[in-house]
Amino acid sequence: MTANYLLDKFSHSTIASAGLLLISYLALPTVAYGQEFRAGEPIGAVNEAGVRVPMSSNVKVYGSFHFSESCTFDPATNLILAMNTGERGDGTENDGFVSRINPDGSVHTPKWIGVTRDGLELHHPLGSAVSNGVLYTVDVGYVRSFDLATGRPLKSVAVPGSTILNGIAVDDDGTAYVSNTRDPELIYKITADDEVSIFAEGAPLAVPNGVALDPDGNIVVVNIADNAVISYSPDGEVVRVENAVEGGNDGVVVLDDGTKYVSSVRFGSVSRIRPGEEAEIIASGIPSAASMCYDSVQNQLVIPMNPNYSLAFIPL
Repeated sequence: MTANYLLDKFSHSTIASAGLLLISYLALPTVAYGQEFRAGEPIGAVNEAGVRVPMSSNVKVYGSFHFSESCTFDPATNLILAMNTGERGDGTENDGFVSRINPDGSVHTPKWIGVTRDGLELHHPLGSAVSNGVLYTVDVGYVRSFDLATGRPLKSVAVPGSTILNGIAVDDDGTAYVSNTRDPELIYKITADDEVSIFAEGAPLAVPNGVALDPDGNIVVVNIADNAVISYSPDGEVVRVENAVEGGNDGVVVLDDGTKYVSSVRFGSVSRIRPGEEAEIIASGIPSAASMCYDSVQNQLVIPMNPNYSLAFIPL
């Protein structure tokens, strides 16, 4: 922001008045605050039972992000790609960016996509996925794609009627499945030819969020409003409904053996669902555990923590 911008935005008299106000403020004597000082607590989260639990000892957290909502993993470079939203305002800021993160949590490239704009449009990227050398992300009514080798923008596909696009999964042929979390609550299908259609809507969707693909090609969706983990066939039929331990879920990862991991953004836990078994919590106390990714080289989960501007790492 430049001095000329400030002079244009505020009159000289306004600036002068503000200066006098600041001088008057600095001249005031020190006074006691009206409430008791309170320091922050160690990382933890309130679980579904209403009990605040400390973060599990098997979770490590690293920072240097701006409201990172999702991440995805690039095995070719052995790097984690973290989506970072811009400053939330009137929607015209166009200052979202993508960070590249080393598997130990240290920063590789703070702003990989977004260090310059130069034709780039990226406002508030949420869910993300990698498929066949392409990075996909959802961003205020669009599915945007980028070359995974260079970061160069490829396409921006508008999704008419969407309200808040959130999670995304992309199959080998470039077909994307995207959740729309606010009314209308549904899953969109966007083909590689940019054809947009409704893939699924109505129950059992209940504020759908994270989306993933399982080894059989089914589309797996988790809900925020309950603990359902829904598997759809490519034809849009419900083939299975499982349940995480807690509700309020955001992220979902499915491994090659069919094991599912589900992160609860509301209650800070990670559930593991092995095929044919009941869900169990493997980590807890992770505040705002958002749309996680699986690092297949280091065999670990990586979880963005939204307003904490951090990533959590869970070795498996």
